[in-house]
Amino acid sequence: MPRAGLDPAAVVAAGAALADEVGLDHLTMGLLAQRLGVRTPSLYKHVNGQEDLNRRIAALAVSEAADAVGSAVQGYAGRDALAAALRAFRAFVLRHPGRYAATTGVEPTGPDDPMADASRRLFGAFRAVLRGYEIAESDVDHALRMLRSLCHGFATLQGAGGFRWSADVDESFEWLIAFADRGLRAM
Repeated sequence: MPRAGLDPAAVVAAGAALADEVGLDHLTMGLLAQRLGVRTPSLYKHVNGQEDLNRRIAALAVSEAADAVGSAVQGYAGRDALAAALRAFRAFVLRHPGRYAATTGVEPTGPDDPMADASRRLFGAFRAVLRGYEIAESDVDHALRMLRSLCHGFATLQGAGGFRWSADVDESFEWLIAFADRGLRAM
């Protein structure tokens, strides 16, 4: 019988928090069971193993990022929307490095996969940002990839301590936003 208060959502939330704390590569079913105060086999009543846990953490992370970016861009357009979206995405990655790491390379398995809905919402928020620019529909995917690459690269490097020289990191990120804005306007 499952432990009272423990359900798939609670297991995934605890796994996501633990991944943020110890890193996704160090998250194991045994460590999670220890954190939850249960025996490892008990977790299999809620998730189908490490791969399923990581996939569910990825879906949670994309959903949370979609909420953060979607909320941040409300009421903004153009450069202001771009800046709000990129700042929100960067902040999410820095606050949640473990769960964000779970998102890399995970594709939805079908339209009913929670990852599919979360991805649509996140890309929808970034598509809304791009409506403030004259981007041809045929170039939207390229623009989305460019924005994700810029923000992913910056935030993961920053999170790993990759910017150890004297320039202020926040000023550098503002420079990145201005660079992306100029590039999108040039399209």
